[in-house]
Amino acid sequence: MPGVVAVGFFDGVHLGHRRILAGADAALTFKNHPSSILRPESASSLLMPYSEKEEFIRSCGVKNVIALDFTSELASMPPEKFIDFIRSYSKVRCGADWRFGAGAKGDAEFLRARGFEVEVVPYAELDGERISSTRIRAALEKGDLNSVSRMLGRNWRVTGGIVRGKGIGRELGYPTVNLKILNSPPVLPAGVYEVLVFGIKAIANFGYAPTMGEAAWKEKTLEIHFRGDCPSGLIGLDEGSELKVEFVRFVRPERTFASFEELKTQIAADCALVF
Repeated sequence: MPGVVAVGFFDGVHLGHRRILAGADAALTFKNHPSSILRPESASSLLMPYSEKEEFIRSCGVKNVIALDFTSELASMPPEKFIDFIRSYSKVRCGADWRFGAGAKGDAEFLRARGFEVEVVPYAELDGERISSTRIRAALEKGDLNSVSRMLGRNWRVTGGIVRGKGIGRELGYPTVNLKILNSPPVLPAGVYEVLVFGIKAIANFGYAPTMGEAAWKEKTLEIHFRGDCPSGLIGLDEGSELKVEFVRFVRPERTFASFEELKTQIAADCALVF
């Protein structure tokens, strides 16, 4: 019989999740957040799209990922029926708050009563408080990337699609690669950030570029500037090509400047801080 299955939603695959996933042969998770079905009007934003979640789950040494679409039918499934998804495994690893089945009636004791060996993994903590996806989202909304990185055990990463810019950055002497964030709603505050692309340090403005007036972005856009030559990884990429960007730290909030010269002076100061 196959061995250990880790169960959970695992959004962000943070340090607490990695405790649960450690040593597991398989992981059972959902492609979409249960709140998208149970309370769509206030559904949780996600720290990463499913494809990246699976990537990070597998990076923990998990060979088999059982990914379910969370539907209204699944939400109403009795816990006795839900355990069919993991019945072939002899041991279950989960967090203390993991529940399953209609009415969230299934838990660790429910499984033990039906012959499963269950290990409830203790929460991971940061500064005396439990690490959770909700706590990470709250830190992102404040631009507290130091706490985010410490809870994830790595930098937070997004994927963006390249979009055509207006050439104003090049005219100012700071050409940019411009991205629209894909897959999940941006939760970061508008502002200037230190980022990594292909492992190369860069500076980025995430927001609307309001100093551009009528030419400002209509939705939050990530404008990335590299010091020196264009990274080789960007050569040949077309509009729509995808890039992964790691956020390292928050530099300052976005603001509107009185002139392009004032903006250019501030960009130089920002670059001096990052580079």
